Amino acid sequence: MTDFHEPQAIRITCAPGLVDYLRREVEELGYTIDSSRPTGLEITAGMHDAMRLNLFLRTAFNVLVLIDTFTCADPDELYGHVRALRWEEMISPDEYLSVVSSVNTPTINDWRFASLKVKDAIVDRVASVIGARPNSGPLRENFVVHLYWNGDDARLFLNTSGRKLADRNYRKMPHKAPMQETLAAGVILATGYDGSVPLVNPMCGSGTLAIEAALIASGRPPGLLRDNFGFMHRKGFDSDTWQSMRRIARKIRNKGTIAPIIATDIDAGAIRAARKNAETAGVHHMIRFDVCDFAETPIPPEKGIVVINPEYGERLGLLAELEKTYKRMGDFFKQRCPGWTGYIFTGNLELAKKVGLRASRRMEFFNAKIDCRLLKYELYEGTRRKED
Repeated sequence: MTDFHEPQAIRITCAPGLVDYLRREVEELGYTIDSSRPTGLEITAGMHDAMRLNLFLRTAFNVLVLIDTFTCADPDELYGHVRALRWEEMISPDEYLSVVSSVNTPTINDWRFASLKVKDAIVDRVASVIGARPNSGPLRENFVVHLYWNGDDARLFLNTSGRKLADRNYRKMPHKAPMQETLAAGVILATGYDGSVPLVNPMCGSGTLAIEAALIASGRPPGLLRDNFGFMHRKGFDSDTWQSMRRIARKIRNKGTIAPIIATDIDAGAIRAARKNAETAGVHHMIRFDVCDFAETPIPPEKGIVVINPEYGERLGLLAELEKTYKRMGDFFKQRCPGWTGYIFTGNLELAKKVGLRASRRMEFFNAKIDCRLLKYELYEGTRRKED
């Protein structure tokens, strides 16, 4: 079993489309990337680094620390290897255990069975040594173990995040079809936004894009909003170091002037939700919220970034009405936002053609399983762009 006080492999996972932004974040924190894949990357670091990554990363799902790697051919061999590890040094019988598995081996066709074997091995080991067994179940928080089993190769990780880092703990009122926080952070980072120019977010819904923008502009680490991480539930958790990290993180501030952030929605219920969420996140004083049609959104005189996340026909809205809406978005860009940089996030490129402007860049993201694009529009003053 890996000594958690020594550097080890740390796998940082993310949604498809976010790995480039995750790489930039990890490198800016001073780490070297060992390898990467479309849904994450690996570095070599220690448990204190894992704690720091959980505190600062905006686009990551989970920070997984390697426990052990071994070969096994079948479920019985898996059970034997896992039970042989010194789990009593890692988990208390008072803790809650859950296991997540990713399996690609001919000896098993259901990942849930692999998870059951790992869970049984852990609780049986703890019971045999201590005389009591941890509770276990499907809730992926507290003490979470991940199994990656490919062919004969198996790797066990401790999920130091517990719940996905996308759960910032501020979205108390999600409203309709909310964008996940990590995706919203990736979209804002993709625009190059840093708080130095205004950011306008019509159709803001429950406010996730505007709130993530405010967190980025202020430099506030998103992990400060959470009070529970997986690493807290491992024996030997270094509470003093964690509290020191949090004290240092709370002092981080963008010392420059932060330009206005404006978020609007025609739905008063959405704005109520957005205001509540921004208040919970501690950034309500940085965002101006208004109830209005997107075309009536207040536009500051200083040029900046406008980003819209409209419906795109997968979960909400009627296509015929949406075609009109997308055309109106193009008119809004041309008439109200000359000199600005416009962005539309959509999962429907046919609807995007109705905007009537040619995108200068198309960046791929995934909203759950929906293949989406962040379309960039250079809104030159006095220039009417040709239709796609």
